[in-house]
Amino acid sequence: MFTCKCLTFFYAITPVHMGAGQALGVIDNPIQRERHTEHPSFAASGIKGAFRHAARGLWAQEEGILDRIFGPEQDASDHAGAISFADAQLVAFPVRSLKGVYVYATSPLALQRLARLATVAGVPMPICACPLLQEDEVVVLNEGLLCRAQDERRLILESYAFKPVTDNSGALKELAQWLSENALPSGEGYAYFRNKLATDLVLLSDTQLTFFARNATVVEPHVRINDESGTADEGGLFFTENLPPEAIMVSLAMASDERLKNGSNPNDRLSAEQVMDKVRNTFDASCLQIGGDATTGRGQVLVRFKEGTS
Repeated sequence: MFTCKCLTFFYAITPVHMGAGQALGVIDNPIQRERHTEHPSFAASGIKGAFRHAARGLWAQEEGILDRIFGPEQDASDHAGAISFADAQLVAFPVRSLKGVYVYATSPLALQRLARLATVAGVPMPICACPLLQEDEVVVLNEGLLCRAQDERRLILESYAFKPVTDNSGALKELAQWLSENALPSGEGYAYFRNKLATDLVLLSDTQLTFFARNATVVEPHVRINDESGTADEGGLFFTENLPPEAIMVSLAMASDERLKNGSNPNDRLSAEQVMDKVRNTFDASCLQIGGDATTGRGQVLVRFKEGTS
């Protein structure tokens, strides 16, 4: 039983290719997506594998600790691991803006799913009572993002214009501030992005966020060169999709008391809190490589844990 839980944020600082392993449409290597929302996602197995891979080097001097926390790679039937992760889901997606370069786009559905995970983890956070938005409306915190056309002001995302709606409650501003303080590490090196997230988070309708999350990812052409001829192989052109930098995902880290192999001394068992502390203290506010194409710089994400109650 998992008795210790944390929200786990992933902030992409390079494109991330967590591959779906199948070609759909014109994209040969699409990213993983949720079936029902079409939002980008990270599979739990990939998240755990990324943490385990990084921990192998970082904990090399502590004999046996890797298998005690993540479970044995060989003889897996001896005992299970004591740490688990839920699939990561979308919190905010970067969308190109005519003013301000880009915004962090979110939606009522994305925020309510974050609030649900926070409740499961016992993490207090501001609850945004999201207004009912029309498809051409947006809640904007920073009026400097708006463009003026004749007597009207609009937020221009890609080639689409959205009419600003006032958030009289101030709930979105409070939530944006909370996200900036908890989804990104502290320190001067990240101050610009914390401030931008606090001011440039915009609320779109669920339909519009799904549209951008489906159509505004990073798609890169690749060409396979023949070693002999030095020219492109026939059929060697393929397209790879990536989650763009500045995207924010969230997962749930869950820890149990250490599982023991039959005959082991139960007095040496790590508690769920000790398991979570070990993982959190190692990786919080650090950079983790996740997904494929690591040798081309893909998959670098900043990790933040937000502790809940047991």
